[in-house]
Amino acid sequence: MADSRTDPDSSPPVPRVLRIAVPTPLRRLFDYRPAGRPPVGGWRPGLRVKIPFGRRHLVGIVMECAASSELPAHQLKPITERLDDEPLPADWLWLCQFTARYYQHSLGDTLQHALPGPLRQGRPLEARIRERWQLNTREALALDALGRAPRQRELVQLLAQHRHGMITSAITAQGYTRAQLQGLLDKALITRSSEPLMASEGWSGALLAEPSLPLNREQAVALAALHEGLDRFHPCLLHGVTGSGKTEVYLQLIEGVLGQGRQALVLVPEIGLTPQTLSRFRKRFRAPVVALHSGLTDLERLDAWEAARSGRAPIVIGTRSAIFTPLARPGVIIVDEEHDGSFKQQDGLRYHARDLAMARAHRDGVPILLGSATPSLETLAQARSGRYRHLRLTQRPSRHAPAKLELVDLRGRLRQGGLVPPAIDAIRQALKAEGQVLVFINRRGFSPSLACHQCGWIAECRHCDSRMTLHRQPPRLVCHHCEHQTPQPDACPGCGSADLRPLGAGTERTEETLTTLFPDVPVYRIDRDSTRRKEAFDQLLTEIRRGEPSLLVGTQMLAKGHHLPHVTLVVVVNADAGLYASDFRALEQSAQLLVQVAGRAGRADRAGRVLVQTLHPDDPNLRLLADDGYDALAYQMLEERRVAGLPPYRYLALTRFEATREEDARQMAEAAGDAVREWLATRQLPVHCLGPVPAPMERRQNRYHLQLMLSSEKRSALHEAGAWLVGWLESSATRRVRWSLDIDPMTLS
Repeated sequence: MADSRTDPDSSPPVPRVLRIAVPTPLRRLFDYRPAGRPPVGGWRPGLRVKIPFGRRHLVGIVMECAASSELPAHQLKPITERLDDEPLPADWLWLCQFTARYYQHSLGDTLQHALPGPLRQGRPLEARIRERWQLNTREALALDALGRAPRQRELVQLLAQHRHGMITSAITAQGYTRAQLQGLLDKALITRSSEPLMASEGWSGALLAEPSLPLNREQAVALAALHEGLDRFHPCLLHGVTGSGKTEVYLQLIEGVLGQGRQALVLVPEIGLTPQTLSRFRKRFRAPVVALHSGLTDLERLDAWEAARSGRAPIVIGTRSAIFTPLARPGVIIVDEEHDGSFKQQDGLRYHARDLAMARAHRDGVPILLGSATPSLETLAQARSGRYRHLRLTQRPSRHAPAKLELVDLRGRLRQGGLVPPAIDAIRQALKAEGQVLVFINRRGFSPSLACHQCGWIAECRHCDSRMTLHRQPPRLVCHHCEHQTPQPDACPGCGSADLRPLGAGTERTEETLTTLFPDVPVYRIDRDSTRRKEAFDQLLTEIRRGEPSLLVGTQMLAKGHHLPHVTLVVVVNADAGLYASDFRALEQSAQLLVQVAGRAGRADRAGRVLVQTLHPDDPNLRLLADDGYDALAYQMLEERRVAGLPPYRYLALTRFEATREEDARQMAEAAGDAVREWLATRQLPVHCLGPVPAPMERRQNRYHLQLMLSSEKRSALHEAGAWLVGWLESSATRRVRWSLDIDPMTLS
C-alpha cells in the first residue's frame, strides 16, 4: 500500500495522518485524518486546525505529518476545518517545543499558553485593519465646491496639516463624522486607504526622535563590548549599581540593532515598569514600540503579537509572557532586572522567561543582555566562570555614590507604625530639606495579625495554616494566601474580651502613623490594595514625580526599577523577614530587595540616605551587606551553595502533591518517592530523591500540600528522572490528588 497519495491540484503529497497538539494536560499528540482542500504548499507543522475532541471542538496545531498511525484508519476522526494557509512562525514553534520538553509540560498546553487568546479561539492570523484618509493634492484647491459645507471645508484644512494623512479615530476625535468623510470622498477631494491597525505611522528615515545621552567611560566600554557581538550569540551580564545608566546602554545598543534592520525584544519583570519603559523608548525612537503584558485586551495583544511577527514592530517590550513573541528579524534580547522572581511563572506552565530568553538567543544566534544591580546567583556564577561576559557599571551619572545601608537597632525601642524615633527624626529632617521619603514595608494591610490581650487568641485563617491580616480600609480580616475574608470581630471569640489589639505594622498602619505625625505633608500609599483601579498606579507616580515634599509608603512594587529622582531618604521598616526563612533562596532575595529599595534614594542631584530597621543588627550576613555591599554577600552565598550542593551547582526538580485529605496526598507522595527511588537504583542515575515532606505551608485553601525533590549535578540525568516520574504519575495518580512538576523551582513554598 502506498504511504501517501497525490493531491491533483498541488504537487506536495497529502499525508494520511496529521499529528496534532491539543490544548489538554496530556503529554502526547493526537492522530487525525486530513480533510478538505489542502493548503497551498501542502500540510506542514504549524498549521492551526479545528478538531472534534470528545464532545467539544478545539483548536489544535499540526506538529507532524505522517504516513500511518498506530490506530486503524477507520478510527481516525477527520479534522473539522483548516484555519491557516501559512504555518505559525518556525522560531515560535521551536521555542514552544523546547519549553514543553525542558519543563516537562504538555505541548498542547504550552502552545495554548504561548498563543494570543483570539488565535486560540480560531481567529484568522492577520492584522486588524484601519482606514487612513489623505488629501488628494490634485484637487486640494477646488474648495469652491464646499461653499455650503463649512465643516467639510474645515476637515480639508485639517487634513492639509497632516502630510501622511489621518486615521478615522483621530478625525472623529476632532468632532467630524464619517458622513463628512464620505462626502469629501465622493467629491474626490480625499482618498481612503487601508493599513494594519499597528502601522508604523510617521516613521520615515530618521531613527531617533531625540539624541542619545553622552556615556561615561564605563558605559562606553560596555556598549563597545556589546557591539562586538551583534552578529552572534553573545551572552552578557550588565552588572551596574542602581542608577548607573543601564537603560541608556540598552537604548544605544538597540539603536545599533535597528540600524541593521533587525528587531529588539526587551523583557521587564513587572507590568508597573512597562509604561515607564515604554515612555522612555518612545521618546527616544521614531520606530514603532509595542507592548505585551497582561493589562492589554486579547485583541490588543494579538495586534502587538502580529506586528512583531510581521516585522512592523522593531521594538517589543513586555513582561515574562512576551518571551513567546515571534520576531521576523531577531537582533537582540534584553532582560532587565534579570534577578527578579517575577520572570518565573509559578503555576500551570512553570517556565522562567530569563532562561527561555537564553535558549532563544542561542537558537537565533543573537546577543542577549542580562541587566541588574543585584544579579541572581545563577547568572553571577555563569559570569564568574566566563560563560557570560561580565560588564560592570560602578558609577552613577550624578556625583553621588549609592547610599550605604545604615542599620537601626529596633531592640527595646518604642515604635509608632513600625517606626522608631531615629527613623522618625530622619524623616522630619528630609522633609524639612524639601526631599521625598520612601518608607518601605513589604506587608499590605494595617497589621499582620489581630490578637486578644486577655487570652492570647490570634485570628487565623480557617482554610490555611496562616494568620489573618487586619485591614482598615474597609475593616476586615483577610488571608493573603487564599483571599478568604471575614468582618473584623468586636470581641474575642475565645473569651469574649473586647481587648483586641493589632500586632505589627502593615502599609495602612504606617500610612496612618505618618499622616498623624506629618499632617501637612501628602502621604501616598502604594500597594496592591491602593492600585487595584486601572491607571491608579500611574496616577500616583505622576503625583510623586512632581517633586513636592511627600511621604511614600510602599511595598516591593514601588522598589523595582522605578526612577524617583526626588527621594533622598529610604526607611526600611523591618529587614528581618527574609533573613531566617526556611527557603534556601530567602537570603538572596531579601538582600536583592534591600539593595533595590536602597537604590531609589539619591538618584538625582542630592545624596541619598538609607535606614534599615532590624532586630538583628549583629547578623553577619546583614552586616556584610551593609558594610561591603551586595557583591561581597553574593560571592559568600555562592561558596555556601557550592558546599551545600544547592543551585547553581546542582539542579532541582520539585514535585508538588495536594489533596483535600492529608492521607491521600501523603500516600501518593510516598508511593511516588518509593517508585522513583527503585527506578533510580536500577538505572544507577546520579540523582537524589528527597522526601516527601510537608510544604512550608502544609494546609492552604483547605488542601494539604507535600513535596518530593529530585536533585542532581547533571541536568540531563535530572530530566531523565523527571520524565520517568511524570509518566509514572500520569498512569498512577488518582483524581483525588493533584500533582505538578517544577523544573528549576525558585521557591519551595
